[in-house]
Amino acid sequence: MLGPDRNTQARPRNFASCSGCNLCLLVCPVWRRTHDFALTPHGRAKALQHGAAAADLAESIQGCTLCGACEPVCPEEIPLIAMTLDLRRQMPQPAAVQELRTRMEAQAGHEPSPRSGPVRALLPGPALRGRPDTMERAVALLGGTGSIRLADDDGADIALALEAGSTIASRRMEQFLRPLRALKQMVIAEGLLLRHLRPLLPGAALISLGEALSRLDAVRGALRAGDLYVIEPRAYHGDYQRLVRHYDALRAASGCAFNLDLQRIAVPATARSLPQRLGLETIDDGVQLRWIMQGRKVTRIVVEGVEDHAAFEGISALPVVHLADLADDGAS
Repeated sequence: MLGPDRNTQARPRNFASCSGCNLCLLVCPVWRRTHDFALTPHGRAKALQHGAAAADLAESIQGCTLCGACEPVCPEEIPLIAMTLDLRRQMPQPAAVQELRTRMEAQAGHEPSPRSGPVRALLPGPALRGRPDTMERAVALLGGTGSIRLADDDGADIALALEAGSTIASRRMEQFLRPLRALKQMVIAEGLLLRHLRPLLPGAALISLGEALSRLDAVRGALRAGDLYVIEPRAYHGDYQRLVRHYDALRAASGCAFNLDLQRIAVPATARSLPQRLGLETIDDGVQLRWIMQGRKVTRIVVEGVEDHAAFEGISALPVVHLADLADDGAS
């Protein structure tokens, strides 16, 4: 089982540590959409402090988007993402998750062929694989196939299982991790997967696709002052103290607006619950997207995440460009 992505051994913190400051409400997309206290991290903490069980909080636990915005603002340093995932593990798994586990167990029986080549790899995830032209441009920007390879197994099933709080068979996890241990650097598009792989692969440098591309001169030079740059929140909040400096420098150099609030927390564009991720409920990102766009005067939207690309195209007439396509955008 994957452990929490924050160090809780030196200073154990849990929901009992919640002081009720309500700072997590200020950044929670579920609170912004529903104004239902019970569906927030604070609401879950208080319910558990008063004896509630995971089954009593099913709607709240499944409704969490795992965006991670609550963690950097929590003065008690509670590892809220890891603890929400632990609560999901305590709940009955929906049929869609049971089917996922069956597929993972079947896949674990197929050993990958050994591969030689670059010691850097891109784990694109299903959303980026669904846009092959964008994926190819990302590979080219990161040095081309002679410098970085596309991972044959990018752990898409593991990422979804993590989302659901499902137990991952040790055989499947080992099958996924074995070829990754030989790599020195991994660029990972799935923010939740990135957070959980860091403690499992301490010998490799792991970086988000957004950070990797936004460090390149070709990409930075294509940004302009009229852009709204949309940071992928899961990777950002999982390494907030370091990445906040990176994006502050990028904002100063480019003049872009960012999806950052006054606390420099990334406002998620696609804030989706577990049932929505599993395809059990209709996805509607309109409220969140319009909140981000409210009052802004921008001429183009630049996104790190493929999901955000499709979502913004659905509500805005402005051009929307993925970071990997930025240098090729005719409007640059």
